[in-house]
Amino acid sequence: MGPKPIIPGSGELFRQTLREQINLKHPLVKLADLIEWERIDAVCSSRFKSGRGRPATSPRLIAGLLYLQHAFDLSDDDVVWGWVENPYWQVFTGETYLQIEPPIDPSSLTRWRQRLGEEGIEELLAVTISAGQRSGAVRKSSLKTVIVDTTVMPKAVAHPTDSRLLERSREHLVKAAGECGLKLRQNYNREAPKLALQIGRYAHARQFKRMNKVLRTKQILTQRTKDKNKLYALHAPEVECISKGKARTPYEFGVKVSITTTLKEGFVVGARSMPGNPYDGHTLPEALEQASILSETPIHTAVVDRGYRGVEVPGTRILRSGQRRGITKGLKAMIKRRSAIEPTIGHMKSDGKLDRNWLMGRLGDAIHAILCGAGHNIRLLLRRLRLFYALMLVWLVGPINEKHGMAV
Repeated sequence: MGPKPIIPGSGELFRQTLREQINLKHPLVKLADLIEWERIDAVCSSRFKSGRGRPATSPRLIAGLLYLQHAFDLSDDDVVWGWVENPYWQVFTGETYLQIEPPIDPSSLTRWRQRLGEEGIEELLAVTISAGQRSGAVRKSSLKTVIVDTTVMPKAVAHPTDSRLLERSREHLVKAAGECGLKLRQNYNREAPKLALQIGRYAHARQFKRMNKVLRTKQILTQRTKDKNKLYALHAPEVECISKGKARTPYEFGVKVSITTTLKEGFVVGARSMPGNPYDGHTLPEALEQASILSETPIHTAVVDRGYRGVEVPGTRILRSGQRRGITKGLKAMIKRRSAIEPTIGHMKSDGKLDRNWLMGRLGDAIHAILCGAGHNIRLLLRRLRLFYALMLVWLVGPINEKHGMAV
């Protein structure tokens, strides 16, 4: 059954509301007033086809928890229990009175993410873009010129060494055979762990011929070291090995993600997972299409790096790093600004959750990438509101201190 409409103040005639007890100039309170919660309610309500059963949780509560989770890099458990401890988080999610119990079980966030799907989560990102325009953090004209780049979103898997993967595969097969009542001639429960230890010793001593000889003793069907479609994790078969040319981390295991930001403000207007490790240039049309839909603005200019060579998008001017033909002084400044997306991606990984994806499957990859973009926009909006609040304090307190002869 769809969400039940909330009637403020029903049954709470003699309690003091939260807004009467907190600072209404707090950035989270201001941000809550900027977000179009009705738009989120409409999208979430459309996901419930049945009119029977218990009413669903408030969509504003779920959307608010997802925003806070990705803005402050929290797990499902941490964001739910943090909500209980922080009255400003409760106001942000639409609560009228102080609550002392968790609003939902943390596992409900998983079911809501699956119910919303990629399209519903994209609406959460679109709402942050709209809030950015209403707050003045991003201008309507800025949405026409964007920067596009790709990065790797690592999956929450152990480093996939062949020996470890083989041992885990054997354990799963032996366990499955036991559950099905199959009697194996030999299960290698004693021999396989010893071989895994020996492989590690040979690898540490750089005795690769001996290591490969032991590896040939056991293998996953016909999988080889340099197979193109190699399996890297049993619980996440969608994981890919991606090389981005980094000296510190030559290989990363996860999925390629395309990030689109505004040229001036660094506001995220698009984030999409690109399974299959495609060439960067082939991801550009999809990235620009998503950014144009979410921002409701046609993209006129896209600034990219040299990895996008040879790709043209109808109706959009593509500026590449190192491009010289037909470049004016203004266009040169725009190309030079392209590197601004690098710290944005860095903050999405260090301050947000882009550095580790715990959601399952390709759908989890797509949802996680979009929510990381929404979380980054929430951080930018909060920073702007904090700065505005600090300037207002200086403006109000300054004349008072001057009147009393105090230094500011």
